[in-house]
Amino acid sequence: MTRDTLSIALAQLNPTVGDVDGNLERARRARAEGAGLGADLVMFSELFLAGYPPEDLVLKPAFQDTCRAACEVLARETADGGPAVLIGLPWAENGDLHNTYALLDGGVIQAVRHKVDLPNYGVFDEKRVFVPGPLPGPVSVRGVRIGIPVCEDIWKEEVVECLAETGAEILLVPNASPYWGGKTDERLNIAAARVTESGLPLVYLNQVGGQDELVFDGASFALDADCSLTVQMPAFVESIALTRWERRGAGWTCVEAPKAVVEDGEPADYAACMLGLRDYVDKNRFPGVVLGLSGGIDSALCAAMAVDALGPERVHCIMLPYRYTSSDSLDDAQDCARRLGVRYDVMPIAPAVEGLEACLAPLFAGKPRDITEENVQSRARGTLLMSVSNKFGPMVVTTGNKSEMSVGYATLYGDMNGGFNPIKDLYKMEVYRLCALRNRWKPRGALGPDGEVIPERIITKAPSAELREDQKDQDSLPPYEVLDDILECLVELEMRVSDVVARGHDPDTVRKIERLLYLAEYKRRQSAPGVKVTRRNFGRDRRYPIVNRFRDPGTAALQPDEALYRAAGPARSDAADY
Repeated sequence: MTRDTLSIALAQLNPTVGDVDGNLERARRARAEGAGLGADLVMFSELFLAGYPPEDLVLKPAFQDTCRAACEVLARETADGGPAVLIGLPWAENGDLHNTYALLDGGVIQAVRHKVDLPNYGVFDEKRVFVPGPLPGPVSVRGVRIGIPVCEDIWKEEVVECLAETGAEILLVPNASPYWGGKTDERLNIAAARVTESGLPLVYLNQVGGQDELVFDGASFALDADCSLTVQMPAFVESIALTRWERRGAGWTCVEAPKAVVEDGEPADYAACMLGLRDYVDKNRFPGVVLGLSGGIDSALCAAMAVDALGPERVHCIMLPYRYTSSDSLDDAQDCARRLGVRYDVMPIAPAVEGLEACLAPLFAGKPRDITEENVQSRARGTLLMSVSNKFGPMVVTTGNKSEMSVGYATLYGDMNGGFNPIKDLYKMEVYRLCALRNRWKPRGALGPDGEVIPERIITKAPSAELREDQKDQDSLPPYEVLDDILECLVELEMRVSDVVARGHDPDTVRKIERLLYLAEYKRRQSAPGVKVTRRNFGRDRRYPIVNRFRDPGTAALQPDEALYRAAGPARSDAADY
């Protein structure tokens, strides 16, 4: 039996990895809401019952069993005559484990479809845990033939082509697609390509929320068969949207749906950092956070993000001054804390530093003071913040930016102490831009105050770690606008040193930064997780050896000698049928 209308509720929700019972309850509530809206079908995101990404947790048979049992419970509940359900879960079958999307209706599991194209790049390791499924055909939902390409399945042509050829009428694509800058346009372009090739309308439903370093931004959408945008859900917030579809002629079109405005650029980066911090704290059940508020720009931005994420009552800021802390820094930290409305304490570290130096004095006798003593100050601060965390329960927020983490301008077991870093993937110049942005704009859902929350002097003064007299960051580093461009070339783009120099950078500076980048790998391996906002973050995206003697020779002239290869012949016969 065919039909001419279909109402689909899109459940853009925030599951928690491993909380199968909680995710099941979220699905139940969303289905009930969809029923109240008149939905025929409620659609959930990829691996919703498990949470995404489950990583190696999904290899545990007990976890697989729990997810399957939750799916069966929800399937039985669809016997009530309410909406059908499309939902994702891990599915063990014949000794293989699949990333699966299940159709539940009429009290049973009507059909399952397994993800075909398993991503294994960047932050993804799906080939490690899942087996690809066969090319799928459509499933029948209330008389409509629905194609279900799962997430990565639409990034190439094959799966959608198969679905179109086997009679699909609408494509419903469940996703767990993490955020990074520019991802929205990339998704739209991929979806438009599949719509153009297949002639079918496409719904792209994305997960929302933070999971460890990843933030899923939602921003779900739908395209009609002519590639026009018919549905746009908001970014970075949970939402359930009813979409109404009608058959017109040979195809389907969306005739009723919401269209939200979606943040992009720096507002999206800020919103991602805020959401990532909120979910890391809340999903790990911390009562709040504590951080060192130094009067500098990085800790000020982290404090603002923490207040926006959690509310001022859950944020505790501590100034930890020593003899090199300027009066301006003391005043600026206090002013920032006052504007944000947080608890603020001053804890001088002189007794701790002098005690540590007294312990070290016999071993250090006759040695000049150097960076060792500077690091003692930082490590004293780190120890004190961790002690407050241990005693009262809040998580320590660490505040180093990507520029500092790249070149090791941070103290291991000192200012690197902490459970999570919301600005870990922001270069220094973006830290400045986001501070200025927050002073004139507050993101949707932020719990902090309106207006200028970061004192202007924090933004305009020269950055300094204040570990010795008159210290400035650029005593040791090039100007941040120069450093950040070099780092983007070396980290995001993996450019040759010679090509970075060709952009106008000093050769010695580029070689120094490359050397520091490699040497700091051991520090980064021990750093707290932090929100991913760039295309290539430290950790999941960029996996370098700690023991590494390679250095770029710095010349583009080192190319393969073609004469050495001509005698070997082609690697394969061009006449072969591949």
